[in-house]
Amino acid sequence: MPSLVHSLLLCVLVLSASLIHTHAQLTSNFYNNVCPKALSTIKSVVLNAIKNEPRMGASLLRLHFHDCFVNGCDGSVLLDDTSTFTREKTALPNANSIRGFEVIDQIKTQVNQACNGNLVSCADILAVAARDSVAILGGPNYKVLVGRRDARTTSVNDANRNLPPPFFNVTQLLSNFQSHGLDLKDLVVLSAGHTLGYARCTSFRNRIYNDTNIDSKFAATLQGNCPQSGGDDNLSGLDKTPYSFDNAYFKFLLSNKGLLHSDQELFGGGNGDSDNLVKYYNTYPNAFKNDFASSMIKMGNMNPLTGSDGEVRANCRVVN
Repeated sequence: MPSLVHSLLLCVLVLSASLIHTHAQLTSNFYNNVCPKALSTIKSVVLNAIKNEPRMGASLLRLHFHDCFVNGCDGSVLLDDTSTFTREKTALPNANSIRGFEVIDQIKTQVNQACNGNLVSCADILAVAARDSVAILGGPNYKVLVGRRDARTTSVNDANRNLPPPFFNVTQLLSNFQSHGLDLKDLVVLSAGHTLGYARCTSFRNRIYNDTNIDSKFAATLQGNCPQSGGDDNLSGLDKTPYSFDNAYFKFLLSNKGLLHSDQELFGGGNGDSDNLVKYYNTYPNAFKNDFASSMIKMGNMNPLTGSDGEVRANCRVVN
């Protein structure tokens, strides 16, 4: 009988440990004891990077988004090619588009020095750097959750399949976000991360020459910088204040001045609830900032590796 009780107790303990592992949670204080200087070190590097190039804030925010939408927030977007996988960096939505890898390398080096070892994951660096970029440029300074570990693989095919392209309509965009556990409000506020940064001519050329739901003077101005052929890498701001986190993005949508087809689809694209959210955030900028923070935290919780899953990479570009 004691052996039976012992066996049952052992099963309960194993099951409990399994449940704890499966439902491991990210926390805001994960590094408080193991490396108290981790988050402040990341912020210092991000601040200097944005001072050197204001556009970098948007680039670091975008890296986190493009990481999370491909098999979760696991740092896979940072990996280079190996003999066994092709990097996400070469996927159509990423090639010649995502940037800031050198800043992440710099953060990783300085954090490892501050922590006297390899303790902070590359996935967490992406999440914290995105938050710091937003806060430095005038957005909400939310409590980013950490405790992620890094993937040991990456998939160019998954990146091509999971990242929403700039030609999607609102129905396709919502379906894409819902497939990641996000909802319409998340779609609108996270898309409004385009209040920061620039887009390449190739991303909006079709819109400015072929879309009908675009302000004609706005289109004509853009055509001067984005000809029908050539100039693929010419840049235009996603709204009128590309270095400031504000609600100008929504004002642009209300005036049919969304730079990307997918942006303009959020207003006038046929979804009344989306239209109402755009109007709401245009009127209440603080509500936008608060909801953006909540959606960023929600996105950052998409399938993170925790516990003993994955690893903490010593170099964000290669598996240990």
